[in-house]
Amino acid sequence: MNLVDLWLTRSLSMCLLLQSFVLMILCFHSASMCPKGCLCSHSGGLNVSCSNANLKEIPRDIPPETVLLYLDSNQITSIPNEIFKDLHQLKVLNLSKNAIEFIDEHSFKGVAETLQTLDLSDNQIVSVHKNAFNNLKARARIANNPWHCDCTLQQVLRSMASNHETASNIICKTAVLDEHAGRALLTNANDADLCNLHKRTTDYAMLVTMFGWFTMVISYVVYYVRQNQEDARRHLEYLKSLPSRQKKPDEADDISTVV
Repeated sequence: MNLVDLWLTRSLSMCLLLQSFVLMILCFHSASMCPKGCLCSHSGGLNVSCSNANLKEIPRDIPPETVLLYLDSNQITSIPNEIFKDLHQLKVLNLSKNAIEFIDEHSFKGVAETLQTLDLSDNQIVSVHKNAFNNLKARARIANNPWHCDCTLQQVLRSMASNHETASNIICKTAVLDEHAGRALLTNANDADLCNLHKRTTDYAMLVTMFGWFTMVISYVVYYVRQNQEDARRHLEYLKSLPSRQKKPDEADDISTVV
């Protein structure tokens, strides 16, 4: 083996060693960036799986290059505002089978336009902020939650133009009208506009209030008139009860003499 062959052999070995070292660093870097209790893998982007990890809150150290994020089957109770704001490549977010009760206004700020799938099914969600799903392009799954059907929820679902099937899967556990409890929201929307219902209720309340004030004013006027009539009657009776003044005989004679 000449000097050139020896150099090439050693160069090839060094290249392989260097490549292995770089791969090892990348793997170690990915592992160190992975949130505690989660598994990270690369398949068409970074996939972070925190399913069934006994999490009580959403990790705050999720890598910004995450594409798929699975947080299902935990005990997460809330989605803090702007918790996902740095995940600009996120396409799939699974938060199903948790204990989330409310969706705030900025819960999905930063990812609303990039998400393709959002799963919030099988939680404890009762209501959402009226702007919670603004600009959301994802296909949302929000069934199997104890929804309270009111004007806000009706407006939120109407704003989700690409999720017509979502409304038919929402069953009202409670509602502003008791007869709607236990029924699908889509049916309720056809029966009554829950937002106009609130307006009508307000109008009725104003009418009742005005009628009450009007009745009170009329009652006072009637009382005032009757009271004055009673005072006038008593005064008249008093005047009638006074003795009339009679002429004295001397006064009559003086008048005759003068004449």
